[in-house]
Amino acid sequence: MKPIIYQLFPRLFTNVSDRCVPGGTIKQNGSGKMNDITVLVLKKLKDLGATHVWFTGVIRHATKTKYKGIPDCNPYIVKGNAGSPYAITDYYDIDPDIAVRTKNRMREFEQLVKRTHDAGMKVIIDFVPNHVARQYHSIAKPQGVEDLGETDNKSLAFSPANNFYYMPEQQFAPGIDLGSGDEFYYEKPAMATGNDCFHPYPSANDWYETVKLNYGVDYATGEKHFSPIPSTWRKMLDILLFWASKGIDGFRCDMAHMVPVEFWHWAIPQVKAQHPHNIIFIAELYDTAIYRDYIFRGHFDYLYDKVSLYDTLRAVTCGNASASAITGCWQTVEGIGDHMLNFLENHDEQRIASPQFAGDPFRALPALVVSATISRAPVMIYQGQELGESALDAEGFSGQDGRTTIFDYWSVPTLRRWYNAGKCDTAKLTEDERKLRKFHKTLLRLCNKEKAIVQGGFYDLMYVNYNSLNYDKVYAYYRHYGNDFLLIIANFGDQDERINLHTPQHAFDMMHLTPGTYHARELLTASEMTLTIDPDIPDSITIGSRNAMIIKLM
Repeated sequence: MKPIIYQLFPRLFTNVSDRCVPGGTIKQNGSGKMNDITVLVLKKLKDLGATHVWFTGVIRHATKTKYKGIPDCNPYIVKGNAGSPYAITDYYDIDPDIAVRTKNRMREFEQLVKRTHDAGMKVIIDFVPNHVARQYHSIAKPQGVEDLGETDNKSLAFSPANNFYYMPEQQFAPGIDLGSGDEFYYEKPAMATGNDCFHPYPSANDWYETVKLNYGVDYATGEKHFSPIPSTWRKMLDILLFWASKGIDGFRCDMAHMVPVEFWHWAIPQVKAQHPHNIIFIAELYDTAIYRDYIFRGHFDYLYDKVSLYDTLRAVTCGNASASAITGCWQTVEGIGDHMLNFLENHDEQRIASPQFAGDPFRALPALVVSATISRAPVMIYQGQELGESALDAEGFSGQDGRTTIFDYWSVPTLRRWYNAGKCDTAKLTEDERKLRKFHKTLLRLCNKEKAIVQGGFYDLMYVNYNSLNYDKVYAYYRHYGNDFLLIIANFGDQDERINLHTPQHAFDMMHLTPGTYHARELLTASEMTLTIDPDIPDSITIGSRNAMIIKLM
């Protein structure tokens, strides 16, 4: 199976409010609920092609909303009214915003996991190991579990026995308003901020709402204190095991590269040994130089390929790079390509259809095809991407930045109309939205239907076609498995392209392909054609602007 991951943010996904107020409260704008992610919703996601659902932001995090029986958060160190899902306040609890009954929130989550499994898909949740909310305090931890920071010696800047880093005798003084009177946020000694600010003065652009966890690295000296096993390692392993016991099938590990690879080397095998139902670990990281270390030593199954394939496909789509640059992407990850997670959208990145990216979701269809078919690696779709969500709203904390907010209570227009009060149909979608969703469905389902995509090899055709195609706009390659051969061509340009495609003798030898004239089918449109594939005879193919073809030799 080639994992097709659908990223879903429950707070937004089923929120049906059509009169949201920028910066509004949960009472004003509402919130999606786990219970609204029904059997029908999950069936539709499965039908789209999804094999995994990443439920983003389900663990309880800092918020300005007050709930009986749950500790309040100081509003001055919360981003937006809803708060960041990456400022965790209790690793053992579920976000009450997404529960119909607050006291029943863990049970509602467990039922969601069961529904997802019953629908034939697997469940991924976030694991946020690098930082927590400034007012972290667990009220849901199992009996006998020691809380983070509970026994820290706060007079020490660093100790392997501490869970946090401190600045003794210094008061937290960030470049933001900390309130006044009873609402004044007071922290002394100051703790290091999540994005490695080891001073008490983070700016408004830093992760000021979070504190950095201490994995035994003394950042003042660079020394690593990993023996005996640091307290933080054991506590974070316990958290992973807790969620694995809930039937979770995978963890998307936030900012994994900010946590020592030695921790992952120690922790991941233990989780997999105790829960041998093929739990996967996905690392969010942004440095190609450490890719192999986090796979082979850190034991991650998959890594974000953001700084290679995503950045390149975005640049090519926007006309800022040559299509031929894609060759360098697979060369960068040669030997580990199956461990990459490919995507064009997620909650951190700007929407394809936003003015800040392509301004039109159809402009990125060639990039989508390449992302999904260039390797055996998983591909991820972010909620609403399949509908062309453009993120034009200024929802609150982030403003109009081309992203769908993760900090605010909000309703996503395209998702709301597709959800259609639980009907999950296309009745309220525009013609373009229907067309785009159909394209995604066709492509994503092909990814697990065609053996050449799921299990096959890859052959780049660019090196022999520089004189026969527009290499700045067109990218071409084969995927092959046994007697299955797919010719994939992507045209990133605004004009139709006629190419005289060369297939070198080396490709025939490598793929065990016999030269000849083939009946062929273009799988995205089901159109029929005839192709001559011969090392001495280039074949002429026309491909439309901003289009892609997946041609199967029959």
